[in-house]
Amino acid sequence: MSQYNDGSRKLQDRFDTRRLADRIEDRIVHDHIDADDRAFIEARDMFFLATSDEEGRPQCSYKGGDPGFVRVLDEQTIAFPAYDGNGMYLSFGNALVNPHVGLLFIDFEGRKRMRLNGIASIGENDPLLPGWPEAQFVVRVRATEVFPNCPRYIHEYRLVSRSRFVPKTECETPAPQWKRSVWAHDVLPEGDPANDPNREIIPRG
Repeated sequence: MSQYNDGSRKLQDRFDTRRLADRIEDRIVHDHIDADDRAFIEARDMFFLATSDEEGRPQCSYKGGDPGFVRVLDEQTIAFPAYDGNGMYLSFGNALVNPHVGLLFIDFEGRKRMRLNGIASIGENDPLLPGWPEAQFVVRVRATEVFPNCPRYIHEYRLVSRSRFVPKTECETPAPQWKRSVWAHDVLPEGDPANDPNREIIPRG
């Protein structure tokens, strides 16, 4: 089944790229995760997640962690943790009502990117949950389309440092300063780490 819709076809015909689009779909778009895909995904420390609700209203969010925080479970399935955020659950709330999601993985230093589209499910009792410290639940995505993208417009960046907010077993995770602000502190969940007066607070976050 082609991933192209009537809008895609209209623009392909307008700019005479239908033949090229069909060739690309035939050659590089696949419905499984191969060994090279797995190596690329599991080396990443971030990705972008696209979702929409049942009415098609979109959200796009950044998800970060340590390298390997997205795990490839088999040729069809990846899994990643949902860490503490701002409590809005825009992306994951969308996934509950419309499980069709798109993930974009980018290697900014190597200037390479990959798309993975699929069907998401959320598990609060997923057996993998203990493998990610402080994760609230696990998101699994069954891949339907996996393919690289042309890298020509990827700017080359260098990593300076990874976020200290990524939970680790060997140290206590700091809390973001905004959760101690006047407008937020009185409505935090009861067990929020920012309620702990001894918790380290970091401004950025």
